[in-house]
Amino acid sequence: MNKFLVCSFLSLLTFASLDKGLEIAKRMDAASDGYVGETSSMRLILIDSSGKRIEREMEGSSIELKDMDRTIMNFVKPLDVKGTKLLTWAKHDDDDDQWLFLPSLKRVKRINSKTKGSSFMGSEFSFEDLGGQAIEKYTFDLKKEESFGNEKVWVLERVAKGKSSYSKVVIYVSKKHLTTMKSEYYNQRNELVKIAVFSDFSDYKIGKKTIHRAGKIEMKNVQNNKQSIFLWENRKLGVKLSAGEFTKDSLR
Repeated sequence: MNKFLVCSFLSLLTFASLDKGLEIAKRMDAASDGYVGETSSMRLILIDSSGKRIEREMEGSSIELKDMDRTIMNFVKPLDVKGTKLLTWAKHDDDDDQWLFLPSLKRVKRINSKTKGSSFMGSEFSFEDLGGQAIEKYTFDLKKEESFGNEKVWVLERVAKGKSSYSKVVIYVSKKHLTTMKSEYYNQRNELVKIAVFSDFSDYKIGKKTIHRAGKIEMKNVQNNKQSIFLWENRKLGVKLSAGEFTKDSLR
């Protein structure tokens, strides 16, 4: 009987942490909704284990639709990657669709479930990392509360309900801004692979709403000691764009 009571109590604690985790995830989702459309200049910096750096420049745009967000990243420098484009349809209730346009081959390559865990343009970011993070596709378990830098954070364990290259992602969420401060990525052997740190936050006013966004993401691979950095510049939210600009045919 005592063993049964202990198991029942632990089960109640688990359900409570899952309910709280989902509640926090929903609040994060609501805080980031309503951006309408976005344009920006972006830089992707690749740093190998010896410290050698390669820098690439991009133009980014995205649109918020009822059932998905659509995003395009278009490389503009250097010449060897100029014209390469990644289109992502981040669906709320289905698997994401992603297509990569390769100008040298003049063809559009579809990113499927087998390749979404592979490197995006030689970086430590995978195609999956750049896909949608719709809360319907994950479970969220509140593990603890602590401090990260100057922020009080919730620590959530996010597990995909469908196919993923990760067994889990541990997310550090700012209580004040409801944004991710750090993410830890674990492979299917439950080994820590990568750590992303989010910084250089700015506030963007759209109507009566303020959206808090990171201007820098540093992704470090703890297994090979390589790093990749995304930087956003000239970012504008609340931009009205056409869904027709975010189609497979538009990549050409």
